[in-house]
Amino acid sequence: MTLRLYDTSARQIRDFTPLTAGCVSIYLCGATVQAAPHIGHIRSGLNFDMMRRWFEYRGYEVTFVRNVTDIDDKIIAKSAEQRRPWWSIGYENERAFNDGYAALGCLPPTYEPRATGHVTEMVEMMRGLIERGHAYESEGNVYFDVKSYPGYLSLSRQDLDNIRQPESTGETGKRDARDFAMWKSVKPGEPSWETPWGRGRPGWHLECSAMAHKYLGEAFDIHGGGLDLIFPHHENEIAQAKAFGDEFAKYWVHNAWVTMSGEKMSKSLGNSVLVSEMVKQWRPIVLRYYLGTPHYRSMIEYSEEALREAESAFARIEGFYQRVGEKAGKAVEPAAEVPPAFAEAMDDDLGVPQALAIVHTTVRQGNSALAADDKEAAVARLSEVRAMLGVLGLDPLDPFWAGEADRGADLHGAVDTLVRLVLEQRESARARKDWATADAIRDQLQQSGLVIEDSPTGPRWTLGPR
Repeated sequence: MTLRLYDTSARQIRDFTPLTAGCVSIYLCGATVQAAPHIGHIRSGLNFDMMRRWFEYRGYEVTFVRNVTDIDDKIIAKSAEQRRPWWSIGYENERAFNDGYAALGCLPPTYEPRATGHVTEMVEMMRGLIERGHAYESEGNVYFDVKSYPGYLSLSRQDLDNIRQPESTGETGKRDARDFAMWKSVKPGEPSWETPWGRGRPGWHLECSAMAHKYLGEAFDIHGGGLDLIFPHHENEIAQAKAFGDEFAKYWVHNAWVTMSGEKMSKSLGNSVLVSEMVKQWRPIVLRYYLGTPHYRSMIEYSEEALREAESAFARIEGFYQRVGEKAGKAVEPAAEVPPAFAEAMDDDLGVPQALAIVHTTVRQGNSALAADDKEAAVARLSEVRAMLGVLGLDPLDPFWAGEADRGADLHGAVDTLVRLVLEQRESARARKDWATADAIRDQLQQSGLVIEDSPTGPRWTLGPR
């Protein structure tokens, strides 16, 4: 089956054909680093991490660019509010974003350019647009003339008469209120760079057009980002890049939001859940499972109940790992290939929910094999599960997640010693056929959050759902 993706510009799922055979180029709008990330921010990086992993599994060489917007109105406002240098705020939060991506198992990008490192490229792009009649300077600002580009609004499919560009203080001298700023003239106390049109700083949209051109050239395969970026950000990127002469992105892929009470998770709404706090309450691999397994185009309504359900579902997978490992008596390696049904689901617009259904079906088959004492079949099913979860970045036995297990090893050992003392009392009660006492001990352990399972090798305990 040909790999297919939903292209926002076409409003349909399209067969994916790369510009260069065997290679895939992806530009993802990354963090604006005015504050630490919440799980809604990290979802985008996680969805495109899974896309990248699937392309690599399919044999493509992937160039993945995720930018950092380290200068914009929000960062400058935070700088004034906190009385701190803008670069200090940006760097601190850039590190927080990278920590969040890393905690949830996202592979580092091929390139991660900062906007402030590419002012030269921005000046070159503005100069070219002015020469071509698509941009103009006014009062130290440089604006894009939206009426000069006939294809404007082809992505969002809006009516030019009805749009309104977000503006900030100082955007004066526009010929048309719908024109957008590519460069903003210097203001007292703000960072600035020298240009042929005076000192100033870049506009948000110009940053991405210039960086995509720098690292991926005149044309590349996929441009990604959240749904909220379609207008004005991505629409304005397209206008700048294509008016400059670039073909720009062939496919536009947008992920949905994490919502709370039906609203997009947002720092401005005060409803965000910081990644740095979430990883203290939940295992990072469970957070990856929770955020990464819904379809990337589906909204995720945040709730602790939903997180607990994800935790329980993943615990069932881990329990299968443990039981087969005990039965096999040795490490079970991932299969060389994922099952065809899993691959078919992933090829169909990254159908992770359907692919995950194959994972859980395979786990059930493996558990049935264990119940039938069919060691060979159980090991084969675990091998398939490891291959599938490996592609999703969710294999508990992957060395990346080893540190997560190690962090709890000491506590697990202490609890294990205590639980086994209680289980010995239960076994003694069972030996003398005191079923009431044995059942009472089991029930007390379950009330404490432990699940007791009787196996041929003796009782086994695991943590139950919260």
